[in-house]
Amino acid sequence: MKSIGRVALVALGAFFAATSAQAWPDRPIKAYIPFGAGSATDIIPRTVFDALSAELGQQITVENKGGAGGTIGIGEVVRANPDGYTILANSSAHAIAPFIVPNFPYDLKHDLSGVLMIGQNANVMLVLPSRGWKTVSEFVAAAKAKPGGMNFGSAGVGTATHICGERMKLATGIQATHVPYKGGAEALTDLLGGRIDFLFTPISIALPLIRDGRVVPLMVSTPTRASELPDVPTPRDLGFTNAETIVWYAVFMPAKTPRDIVEKFYAAAMKVLATPEMKAKLRKLALEPMPMTPNEMDKFVANELAANEKLIKAAGIVVK
Repeated sequence: MKSIGRVALVALGAFFAATSAQAWPDRPIKAYIPFGAGSATDIIPRTVFDALSAELGQQITVENKGGAGGTIGIGEVVRANPDGYTILANSSAHAIAPFIVPNFPYDLKHDLSGVLMIGQNANVMLVLPSRGWKTVSEFVAAAKAKPGGMNFGSAGVGTATHICGERMKLATGIQATHVPYKGGAEALTDLLGGRIDFLFTPISIALPLIRDGRVVPLMVSTPTRASELPDVPTPRDLGFTNAETIVWYAVFMPAKTPRDIVEKFYAAAMKVLATPEMKAKLRKLALEPMPMTPNEMDKFVANELAANEKLIKAAGIVVK
């Protein structure tokens, strides 16, 4: 009789789970962003969530929960009830944090599931025109002529701008000292002031400076050329291996969220991303489409985690 009771309870639980998934969403959804307001990791998801709220018929409310390399905001979602009402919006920093944050408390491959890949953009390598480097080859030759004499800035240890610089060093064999800043704006200011030699920064930020001739773009970080800078080569164009960095923006849910809910969220979001209005908004943010299903996204993130772990160990990146 006891075994029959357990079977009945399991069946009843499955029934209520299925019913809940069918009704989803019937109340507002809470989205956590593990960084402060105003960053691309904040602006891009918010742009999508505004339209997605209308498509789902429920408001997606956003809370910025920064700190500790993103672990505070991530933890809010990992610990949440896996019912589809708590989601995480993050960038490619998601796949870097486990290897630079001491005692990182989560297993991102098993604690969270991919739901939506919003898109990707590129970082671009910038130098000053006064340095006279018009190509990556000229820059590398200059760097090798004075080993250890170069330095590069970033928005902080472990950020995508830092990872781009480290990949550049390993791919070309140059020596360059990393100078971390509190944010990308500070790093860019010091590049323009001639206090650092090169910098990777998002294309959307770099474009006005490039058009005004204040900086020279030498290379984009992505496997394919950026539509905004079609004449700027990729690492692959230059024959470099393991030098590519994609900056991506995505949405996650707790790993045990019912797949029906994951698929409903994904389908609604894809409808929103396909509209001309949303395409235009994301294009202004220099975001390129990066379509993949939730299952494909889980595999992609797992590969990103493995590649970043290898790079960070090779580069000896540590948080001080």
